[in-house]
Amino acid sequence: MQARPNLRAELKKGRMQITPEAFIEKSLKMSLFGGVTVAALVFLFFSKEPNFPMWSIPLLAIVGIMGAYQYFMITPKLAAMKVAADIDREVLFAGRFLLIKLNSGTPLVNALDEASKSYGVGGKYFGEIVRDIELGTPLEDAIEHAMLNSPSKHWRKILFQIHNALRLGIDVTHSLEAVLEDITNDYLIQIQRYGKKLSTMTLFYMLIAVVVPSLGMTILVVVVSFTGIPLTGPIFLMILGAVAVIQVLFLSVFRSIRPKVTL
Repeated sequence: MQARPNLRAELKKGRMQITPEAFIEKSLKMSLFGGVTVAALVFLFFSKEPNFPMWSIPLLAIVGIMGAYQYFMITPKLAAMKVAADIDREVLFAGRFLLIKLNSGTPLVNALDEASKSYGVGGKYFGEIVRDIELGTPLEDAIEHAMLNSPSKHWRKILFQIHNALRLGIDVTHSLEAVLEDITNDYLIQIQRYGKKLSTMTLFYMLIAVVVPSLGMTILVVVVSFTGIPLTGPIFLMILGAVAVIQVLFLSVFRSIRPKVTL
């Protein structure tokens, strides 16, 4: 635990219902199983080779265990990133819903309760605040607790403004309106940046995934016709596989640069 002092917070932000001790124990067991399994499979398939280095088996097991353990230890961060993306996708709708309820004269606690029953991802995270309040936690402490355990910076902004307004005894609606406008501007900037990136990526896609394979196949056929080298089926399959891999890579890149926001 001393090597990962932030593990408890990462697990909470990733909404992983497990203690740090149990998570580390589970990660060690799965890493040990994975590393030993890979080493055993390599030994099973290649041990009969005359020049196979037997000393590589324990080394492979150790490397596999260490690599698997490092992967399992970053899964809380990956889970927190997924939670943050889910929140950011609907954080404006959740904030606007709460603002409408407050402007209509609904008390903050009742507004939070109604927001927790609303449609969408935001309702679930409002529900966490309401659940803490129902268990006896003061309103300010419940909001602060949700703010500290949120992986989304935009959600933390909203909760911070509500918490700050409660602490200073000022009107919550004004602070909430200001932070929602700030988040909207931030999302608009992200969309504008995405438009610029999309234009560049589209140009690269047309060049690498469309033009190069087309011209490459044409040049290959011409060269082969002069040299007499036979083009067999496996060669065409390898070329087709390479083109498919390029297409999948570009699809992954397009998905990764798309902003996870909704206005």
